[in-house]
Amino acid sequence: MASDITRSSSGPAAKDRVSPHNSWRHLKKLRGLVLPVFLLLVLESIVRIGWIPAYVFPPPSEIALSFVELAHGPLWQHILVSLLRVAAGFAAGATLALILGSLVGLSQRVEAYLDPTFQALRAVPGLAWVPLLLIWLGIDESAKITLIAIGSFFPMYLSLVAGIRDVDRKLVEVGTLYGFSRTRLIRKIIIPAAQPAVFTGLRNGLSMAWLCVVAAELLAATQGIGYLLTDGRETSRPDLVLVAIITLAIMGKITDTLLKSLEHSALTWRDGFSGEE
Repeated sequence: MASDITRSSSGPAAKDRVSPHNSWRHLKKLRGLVLPVFLLLVLESIVRIGWIPAYVFPPPSEIALSFVELAHGPLWQHILVSLLRVAAGFAAGATLALILGSLVGLSQRVEAYLDPTFQALRAVPGLAWVPLLLIWLGIDESAKITLIAIGSFFPMYLSLVAGIRDVDRKLVEVGTLYGFSRTRLIRKIIIPAAQPAVFTGLRNGLSMAWLCVVAAELLAATQGIGYLLTDGRETSRPDLVLVAIITLAIMGKITDTLLKSLEHSALTWRDGFSGEE
């Protein structure tokens, strides 16, 4: 009899029952919406009251209508164009950073030759490259992708070099004592230990890629999210400018979340402090 009761309590009905702990865990994921919703309500109220003129800052409800209108029109094409530019530039910059950052991090001799130049170029703002790239490459896609690659290179390069140099010396010494070759030492010890820094650099580089694509499209483009910003400014439509800004924020968040989930799956072995509730 007892076994029947136990069996019935563990059946499908028990599996479908949602525990309070699981419900709270799902609710916690929505806490990030509290601040945006609050700000939208405040802005809507301020504009409707008349404290801010609607021609300066349209109410969020009108921005939402403009968003829906553009979503049925050219918005997706602009998003796709910017996304392809970011993907190409970020891939080029991150790949070059992985190669050069690994060489500099693993060799003091290579560092002496390359790092001073990279540190000097890192201080040059991204917009300062635009006139030179326009002279060298014109206004086609190559100039835009090159600017994005430059912007995403340095965060990745710095994080990778720092990650390699922060590997615990004792781990390297233990590998040497066990007779690891240089290749095996890099593959078994240095690469896993430097992975957290690599993903940090990738996420920072991706953020810079979105910044640079806007800079490139503001100056010379007929499509893209940056072009929407320029079009809104030239036609005196703040709603269009705000739609472009919101779209950039959403796309940046989506791509960063994808990269963050990849980081979690690749670093399941890490037992780090995740903050207090």
